[in-house]
Amino acid sequence: MIEGKLVRLRALRAQDAEHHLRWRNDPEVVHWATGGDPCFGPVTEEAVGLAFETMLRLNPRESAVFTVEDMADGAVIGMADYRDLDPFTGLATVGITIGERDRWGHGHGSDALRLLVGHLFGAFGLHRIELDTWSGNQRAVRAFTKAGFREEGRRRSTVLVAGERHDTVLFGMLREEWPGNGSGTAH
Repeated sequence: MIEGKLVRLRALRAQDAEHHLRWRNDPEVVHWATGGDPCFGPVTEEAVGLAFETMLRLNPRESAVFTVEDMADGAVIGMADYRDLDPFTGLATVGITIGERDRWGHGHGSDALRLLVGHLFGAFGLHRIELDTWSGNQRAVRAFTKAGFREEGRRRSTVLVAGERHDTVLFGMLREEWPGNGSGTAH
């Protein structure tokens, strides 16, 4: 378990699937998380169950999914993950979704992202961490920037949302850019 100021990251449990199922079937969550990509929702309970079986067996030296809990009340509010961890080049890709809409815009996503990044730089000695979002998701852009990521570029006109084209915005952070403050305490 990794604790921050607003949230804690803990190991994924099978019972977390019910939250994931609800979030993947919430059109607003899917819209902001993916730009409305139809591959991400709606999903069946069986599909989420199969995905969770896979996620629970991930090799943490390559990828992992964490549950994000609110420190104030212990509520499950989202998920954070890393993938494509390459120990030779020192790179990994991260992602985060705060699925509980009433927790949006209060700093939970930034705190979870800082914890995940601190864990990866500390536990794996990585050199670089990256992530992306679509240009219409300004809440994610703010959270990534607040957590210390820098915009590095754009893949133009790659996302189609409600008939409008948006860019994929690419973010990265190098180990020497990581401020380390608010990285949390592992338990």
